[in-house]
Amino acid sequence: MSSAARPIAGRGWLVAALMLTMALAALDSTIVSTALPSIVGNLGGLSFFSWVFSVYLLASTVTVPLYGKLADLYGRKPMLLFGVSLFLIGSALCGTSRDMTQLILFRAIQGLGAGAVIPIVMTIVGDLFPIEQRAKIQGLFSAVWGVSGIAGPAVGGVLTDNIGWRWVFYINLPLGMAAMTLVWAQYRESVTRRRHSLDYAGTVLLSIAITTLLYVLLQGADAHGWASLRSAGLLGAAAVFFVLFVLQERRAPEPVVPLWLFRNRVIAVASIGGVTAGAMQFAAVSTVPMFAQGVRGGDATYAGLILAPMSIGWPIAAIIAGRLILKRGYFVNLLVGATLLVVGAAGLTFVERDSSVFFIATVTFILGSGLGFSFSSFIISVQNAVDRQHRGIATASNQFFRTTGGSFGTAIAGALLNAQLARHLAGIPGVPSTTDANFLLDPLQRANLPADILIAAQRALASSLHAVFLAAAGLAIVLAVIAWFFPRGRAQDLDRSRGGA
Repeated sequence: MSSAARPIAGRGWLVAALMLTMALAALDSTIVSTALPSIVGNLGGLSFFSWVFSVYLLASTVTVPLYGKLADLYGRKPMLLFGVSLFLIGSALCGTSRDMTQLILFRAIQGLGAGAVIPIVMTIVGDLFPIEQRAKIQGLFSAVWGVSGIAGPAVGGVLTDNIGWRWVFYINLPLGMAAMTLVWAQYRESVTRRRHSLDYAGTVLLSIAITTLLYVLLQGADAHGWASLRSAGLLGAAAVFFVLFVLQERRAPEPVVPLWLFRNRVIAVASIGGVTAGAMQFAAVSTVPMFAQGVRGGDATYAGLILAPMSIGWPIAAIIAGRLILKRGYFVNLLVGATLLVVGAAGLTFVERDSSVFFIATVTFILGSGLGFSFSSFIISVQNAVDRQHRGIATASNQFFRTTGGSFGTAIAGALLNAQLARHLAGIPGVPSTTDANFLLDPLQRANLPADILIAAQRALASSLHAVFLAAAGLAIVLAVIAWFFPRGRAQDLDRSRGGA
């Protein structure tokens, strides 16, 4: 689908187009994280806050393998442009939301488009550049996340505090149109047309299985209890659909997720590690801004500034990782990344209401650095573990496991937070009669509370968030164990790709 590899400089406009496309997903992640406490304060429904993340991640997760397969079959360009278009439609609708139900629905539409962006962009990069250039250019794309991580929270905070939170979605429209125009003009590919048999049954079975499991995680504690017969029945149903999905993939002529991929140890370990790292990442990203606003009493801009160091550490680590991969291999990078994540997640558990901004920023910087080392190693190793013909689905599968982990991590974070918060707030006399803590996220409501009640409620929220941070630390330790199972050796020794880029 692409010509022989040329130097990076020879493809400057195309690289710029792909970086701008990637920025859509990166900016959305950081801007929405920053603005969400204010959105909840305006629309209400703190108990549903995790759905805003999870439904987006769920929609993008279940479509990632399908987009990857379609990109291999019909070409990267049409699938990428379709995904960006759907993402922009969802963004426009999100900005019109009048309640949390509408916002959750429109986030699902946005997520259906987002499933195409990151995996297809990284697949095109894999097509265009050999491993020696790819390890270096990975730093450029990680820098997109870094710049977005700095600009996103700041822009999201300024927009939310001065114009309104709806503009955190509307801002995607001009950026998306510019990205689509550049991709259309700069990317050329030739696709060999042949008859295909798409695995729609596999996609449907996987979607039902993941949706059912997420529903249990998100609503089990509040609606009917995780130990109830209903929860047990739903878990059993999810298991049945997963089994049916595996059986379908074994017999499908062109499976949406080829099971033979996971016979490769590189892909198997990277997939398990991606689930774990993704869960830890989104558990932290979805709750740190809430700590900044709900516990420390800051605004959206302040929440963005606290989260920004995570996205600064990420590209710095990714650039170092790209060079280290060529010299020391993936294993060393993964150990460094896992160690940083353990240290950073452990640091979150020591964050208190009166902790200094410097301490919190240091912790989030360490977390971002750990993610930069880990995800760079995962994506590059997976792309080089298969031949060019299957690079799209291999890249998409890695992204699938990462976003699956993110969905579960957000769901678990929300369930833990809601359960703990209900218990802590019940013991505070004078707290507004509400099912959640929206009043902590609304500056006007906070200002009307007596000082002693406000402080007690903020401490209750802090204690509840600590349960989430402890869970994130546990996931980081699990990732460190998983890293030990990754194959040793130089990156070139583990390269199984054929046909080049």
